Amino acid sequence: MNSMKNLDLISMLICSVFLFSACSNSATEDTVTEPSKVEVLKIDGKWRLVVNGEEFFVKGGGCDFGPCDEIAHYGGNSFRTWNTGNEQMSAEEALDLAYKNGLMVVMGLPVVNERYGMDYDDAEAVKEQLEKLRKEVVRLKDHPALLAWGIGNELNLGSTNLRVWDAVEDIAKMIKEEDGNHPTTTMLAGIWKREVDYIRENCPSLDFLSIQTYGSLINLEERIANAGYEGPYLITEWGARGHWEVENTEWDAPIEETSSERADGIIEKYKKSILGDSVNCMGSYVFLWGQKQERTPTWYSIYTEEGEKTEIHTAMEYLWTGEWPDHRPARFNDIQIIGKGDRFDNVRLKPAQKYTAEIDIKHHSASITLRLEIMHEASELGFGGSFEPRPESVKKKLISDADINNITFKSPQEPGPYRLFIYVIDDKGYASHANLPFLVEG
Repeated sequence: MNSMKNLDLISMLICSVFLFSACSNSATEDTVTEPSKVEVLKIDGKWRLVVNGEEFFVKGGGCDFGPCDEIAHYGGNSFRTWNTGNEQMSAEEALDLAYKNGLMVVMGLPVVNERYGMDYDDAEAVKEQLEKLRKEVVRLKDHPALLAWGIGNELNLGSTNLRVWDAVEDIAKMIKEEDGNHPTTTMLAGIWKREVDYIRENCPSLDFLSIQTYGSLINLEERIANAGYEGPYLITEWGARGHWEVENTEWDAPIEETSSERADGIIEKYKKSILGDSVNCMGSYVFLWGQKQERTPTWYSIYTEEGEKTEIHTAMEYLWTGEWPDHRPARFNDIQIIGKGDRFDNVRLKPAQKYTAEIDIKHHSASITLRLEIMHEASELGFGGSFEPRPESVKKKLISDADINNITFKSPQEPGPYRLFIYVIDDKGYASHANLPFLVEG
C-alpha cells in the first residue's frame, strides 16, 4: 500500500509539473501577437494611416529613446526614432515600451547623409548599407508596435547628389520584399521642388513623404504647393522657431523665445497647419520629447536637463486631448536687465559689475523656486541637429540675491558673449524658462 501511495504521489507531482508547464507555455503564447497591418489609404477623400483596419491620426513626439512612454499619459499615441537603438535603449526595448503603453513607432533606419561622408556614386558602399539595413528590417518587422519605416533623416540637407534618392528607393523596395505590413517614408528637411520632382519619378516604393519644419510650419500649405507635392505626408519634426529663423544680436547670438512664447507658437502652428490640412496630413511628431543641447539646453527641449516638464509639454497635452490640464505652469513673459534692456536690445555689460535682472511671470502655484545660471555662449556649433557640447557655466558664484521678480548678479570678469538663464519651477515639477544673451565688453 505504501508503494502504491508513493506511486500516486509521484504521478500527482508529475501531473502538477506538466500542468504548470502547459499553463506557462499557454501564457507565453498568449503574449505573442501578430505584426500590425498598416496601410496608407484614401478614405472619404482624405489620406489616412490605417492600423489593423482602424484610422490612426498620429499624435506623437520625436523621442530618441528618452521618456517615450510618457507620451501615452498625456494623450499621444506614437513616437518616432532616428535610428534602431543607442546606448540607452535597443530598438526592441523601445518597441516593447511602446506596446506596453499602447503606442506605435515610426522606426528610423540610419541612412548615412552625404554631409557625413557618404558617396552615393560608390555602388559598393551603397550596397553594403542596404544589406546592413536589411538585417535591421528583418529583425524588427514583426513587432506589433511598429507603425512605419523612416528611411534616413534629412538626406537633402547639405546634399548635392540626387542619387541618394536612388538608394532610398532601393531600401524602400527591399522593405517591400521583406515586410509586407508596414509603409515606408523618408524625412525631408523642409520640402523643395527639386527633391519632390526626383522622388516622384524615381521612388515609387515610398508610400508617403515626411516633412520637417519649424517656424515655417505656419506657411506649410504654400510651401507644399510650391514644391508640387499632392500626396499624403507626416510632419515628423516641428516645434519652436529654429535658431536660424530668429533675430540675432549684433555679435550673432540667436535670441531664444521664452517658454511661453514657444508654447503659444506651438498651439498656433498645430491648429493652422497640422489640423488645418485634413486631406493630406496624417499627423505629426513634435520635437523633442526629451532634452538636448542645440544652441542652448532649452531651445528644442520639452524637458529641462533636470527632468522638469515645460510649457510645450502642457500645450501638447491640450492639443492631443482637446482640454487644458488642471495644472498650468507659470507664464514667463519676459526678462530684462534694468537700465540695459531686454533680449532684443543687444545688452552690453562691463566686467565684474553688479546688475539686476527683472523677470515678468504669472503663476498660480503655492510654491515657486528659481534656478539661475550664467553660461558662455555656444561656440562649438553643430549642423542639422548634430552633436553640440554644452557650453560651460561660469563657475564663480555671480548671483548674489534673487526673488520672484528680481535677480542681482555680477557680470563675469572675462570679456565675451554669455547668457543668463532663469528657470521658474513650481511644486508640480514644471519649469518655465527664459534666457537673455549679453556681451561683456573688455
